[in-house]
Amino acid sequence: MKDAHRSPTTKIAGARLLVVVAPYYKDVANMLLEGAQVAAREAEATLEIVTVPGAFEIPGAIALAIRTGAYDGFIALGCVVRGETSHYDYVCGESARGLMELSIRKRASIGYGILTVNTLAQAEERADPRRGDKGGESVRACAAMIALKRKFGEMMQ
Repeated sequence: MKDAHRSPTTKIAGARLLVVVAPYYKDVANMLLEGAQVAAREAEATLEIVTVPGAFEIPGAIALAIRTGAYDGFIALGCVVRGETSHYDYVCGESARGLMELSIRKRASIGYGILTVNTLAQAEERADPRRGDKGGESVRACAAMIALKRKFGEMMQ
């Protein structure tokens, strides 16, 4: 992994994170999860993991989980590889829009780890904890937002 591109890990002791992973590309999903688990330990947070069929379903699952009030933050992990149809554009755009909406409207701390790539090789490069570590980066982004929420005294949702 290139340390120059790695975000610092913010300590969020005791925080509960929900990872919602779409294992459509199982090997990629496993690498993303590996990086997320390491980063969560570094942040002193605990992880719970649930799966959904694909990236399109991730925002809906997080919306359901937000309602429980059981989590301090959420990690969205998955991969969408460009194909020959416009399906890629819809899945990428709508999953990103859904997560951004939850982040703003529900004040949810969300780490975005949905890879949107042209090839599976690109996904593997980005997912590998020793190279791109996007799973770890998504946890670090979420941790930074939880710390900011705590700083501003927001009520956890």
